Amino acid sequence: MSDPIVLIPARLAATRLPNKPMADIAGEPMIVQVWRRAVESGLGPVVVCTDAPVVVDAVEAVGGLAVLTRPDHPSGSDRLAEALSVVDPEGRHDVVVNVQGDLPTIDPAVIAAAVLPLADRTVDIATLCTEIAREEERTDPNVVKLVGSPIGPERLRALYFTRATAPWGSGPHYHHIGLYAYRRKALERFVALPPSTLEVREKLEQLRALEAGMRIDAVVVDDVPLGVDTPHDLERARAVMAARRLN
Repeated sequence: MSDPIVLIPARLAATRLPNKPMADIAGEPMIVQVWRRAVESGLGPVVVCTDAPVVVDAVEAVGGLAVLTRPDHPSGSDRLAEALSVVDPEGRHDVVVNVQGDLPTIDPAVIAAAVLPLADRTVDIATLCTEIAREEERTDPNVVKLVGSPIGPERLRALYFTRATAPWGSGPHYHHIGLYAYRRKALERFVALPPSTLEVREKLEQLRALEAGMRIDAVVVDDVPLGVDTPHDLERARAVMAARRLN
């Protein structure tokens, strides 16, 4: 791991929250708040990858870098791959960190933690998870569970991802956090693969990597970052940012 780059995919169209990246939070568009958190992680250069010129303009207005990508990408990973070919065609950056564009309150230290498993050369992709504390989340299909084998303090090797309650029996369950750090070659391989059987069934893109024999390790962190998907989430994010300003 020698030279990471952080890429933030941001798609303007959203059914539950139209124009989501441009939603105002603490006086700035949400995508700018996410960009700031990524810059504060100190991992490396940060680039927003979007299908909308208005998002490019918002990021560039605060001195950031944004790349306009095709509007028809089937996933954020495909958008990352296109942006990477534009901003780094020479392949200088060997680690690609994917921070979702709807995490305006994420702790920069959590972003930085995502790359730690890649110190092990046998790991292709690194991600994050947190132990589930609320009983209702164990059975909620919207809460994706990571089934993993402990391989060290606060570290799991991912064996499966599911919307079901798993594994069975006593012991912790882990909520997967959709933030990834890829080896560049792993990202290139991943986007070249067709959707896999379990990926389609569970509607979980990361299963494509596991089914292809790629290794995913996860760092266990304290809590799940607030993802903004609905107007209610947006109000919560605004409240969090307002409280931070007061402190």
